Amino acid sequence: MSSTETFKFILILLVAILALELIARRLRLPTAAALLAGGIGIAFLPGVPAVSFDPELVLIVFLPPLLQDGAFYTVWSDFRRYLGGILWLAVGAVIFTTFVVGAVVHWVLPSLPWAACFALGAVVSPPDAVAAKAVLGKVRLPRRLMVLLEGESLLNDATGLVLFRFAVVAALTGAFSFQGAVLSFAGLALGGIAVGAVVGFVLVRVLRRIDHMFLAITASCLSPWAAYIGGESLHVSGVMSTVTTGIIFGWYQHDVFSANERIRGTAFWGVMIFLLEALVFILIGFSLRGVVERLGGLDATLHELGVPILAVLAAVILSRFLWVYATDYLRVPLGRLVGRKPLPPSPRASFLLSWAGMRGVVTLAIALSLPEAMPGRDLTLAAAFAVILVTVVVQGGTMAPLIRLLGLDRSVQEDSHHLNEAQASVLIDAAQLEAVKARAYDEGGNLIHPRLLEQYAYRAGIAERYAAAPQNYTGGRESHYDVVLAAIAAGRAELLRLHRSGRIHDELLHYIERDLDLQQISAENDRQSP
Repeated sequence: MSSTETFKFILILLVAILALELIARRLRLPTAAALLAGGIGIAFLPGVPAVSFDPELVLIVFLPPLLQDGAFYTVWSDFRRYLGGILWLAVGAVIFTTFVVGAVVHWVLPSLPWAACFALGAVVSPPDAVAAKAVLGKVRLPRRLMVLLEGESLLNDATGLVLFRFAVVAALTGAFSFQGAVLSFAGLALGGIAVGAVVGFVLVRVLRRIDHMFLAITASCLSPWAAYIGGESLHVSGVMSTVTTGIIFGWYQHDVFSANERIRGTAFWGVMIFLLEALVFILIGFSLRGVVERLGGLDATLHELGVPILAVLAAVILSRFLWVYATDYLRVPLGRLVGRKPLPPSPRASFLLSWAGMRGVVTLAIALSLPEAMPGRDLTLAAAFAVILVTVVVQGGTMAPLIRLLGLDRSVQEDSHHLNEAQASVLIDAAQLEAVKARAYDEGGNLIHPRLLEQYAYRAGIAERYAAAPQNYTGGRESHYDVVLAAIAAGRAELLRLHRSGRIHDELLHYIERDLDLQQISAENDRQSP
């Protein structure tokens, strides 16, 4: 396709994304599954051109911003608290799955070299950050499970990519060093963390000195690519570099961004991430056509590779169950050996962790990057797509009902380690009241801001009463904010009437409308807060 035709085709895909998203919402289907199925359907429509893409380009375009989006919202205290469990999944589970899949494939196809079998295992072993975020963003889980799954999705790509590189080299050259692999993995990970820390702190310092909103937002949006490309250019893990930058930026963004920058930047970033995530699943769907055509059609693919593909699927799913249950039940005795008292294993939580192993863009990209001379390349491509399809559609599509069935809905659980919304509001409103009291009187002791003092004193009093007996405000609170939202809507209608009758200028319209928007956001958040 020409450049113009390519651009038109991308626009058509964006329209398809909007339609698929609306259909998914109307039918209450998982968005990722709907987009993946839509991509497959569009790819096989008559007249649709074949789409091929450079896997390295896919990784560098999509992976950095999607990784940083997850890292940006990572709670550092939770991440550090559960780091051991995250590493057991992000490193241990990926290595274990790689070896299990490799052994199963060699058992089914003894003629395939061991290194090629392990390369296939490395392709399908790491659960994907994009797929995990697309699914986990629509469900409610206990904090520990959410941190483990999100943390795993951020770090396991680095493990899978390192294993893949060594397996490919071993398959093509016959050379492999276990000690060299371990040292290389440690060097890549630590180097990536170092590069990410440098990029993150440079970004924070730069943002402190930029006093233009759009420049600040632009600089922040460029940071994931700066971290990823910087890490890869220095031959360390671009994944670890991007994640580190995202965590640092997420920690300091409250200080370096103004309220206006944060509102507008979050809105822009949210739209960009939505489009990137959607395009990823559409492209995965499109890739099936290329795989099927390369293998001689769907019937030929299933006839020649059906049994090995089923074996890979079974190995991928069952190995994660085995690893999660084994490590969960070993935590208690191992913890006692080092003087700790870990929480007892929960069969329900272990089942959910085992089921939540969706694969996505990384699996597809590294499968497509296999050299043409790689033994078993066709099997790897077909197995990679089958694993993505089954894990996203079947596992991802059943996550929400499974959570309800297992009784793991986060809404019914309390976290005793943190203040709730009412307790935090008491402290915040008290601090605001003290600040107003200190400024409400002039040097002669005369009250010069009575309305502000009354307003903040009233808010502090309400917060205290609500924290003491929230059940007394359940209905009244919603009714209160319904009135506030109705007042804002009436003000907006009057503003538009004045503008359309030519009585106020566009500049004043935008100024007042922004104030009403902020009031509405605040009221809606207060009405919906737990």
